[in-house]
Amino acid sequence: MSVPNPSEGVESAEQTPYALLGGDVAVRALVERFYDLMDLEPKYAELRALHAADLAHAREKLYLFLSGWLGGPSLYIERHGQPMLRRRHLPFPIGIRERDQWMACMEQAMVEQGVDEALRQRLKQAFFQTADWMRNKAG
Repeated sequence: MSVPNPSEGVESAEQTPYALLGGDVAVRALVERFYDLMDLEPKYAELRALHAADLAHAREKLYLFLSGWLGGPSLYIERHGQPMLRRRHLPFPIGIRERDQWMACMEQAMVEQGVDEALRQRLKQAFFQTADWMRNKAG
């Protein structure tokens, strides 16, 4: 299975999710809010427990990945090669609860960052497919 890309089938750079979000600054802000929420909200405790005490590395990697995944510059690939998301996530026990917490945290971050409703729904579907693909444990 390949990772769904919300930019597939987009005709121009102006229509990519990256551009529609507002480019680099908006992607960075979304990632920052996502990890701030994960760190602050008790409802994301299991998700937070899967991460290192210092979230700086995770913040940077997600920002680099999302940049290209959303149709902007392929920063992650330029610096680290192919993402190989599933393989990189295998050491972490990811089940339905962790997937759902990741999704809820990202949804909350998108809402708080003012992501347009239509774009948010499009991204939510692509995020869900990717997050569900990361599952590696039952339940």
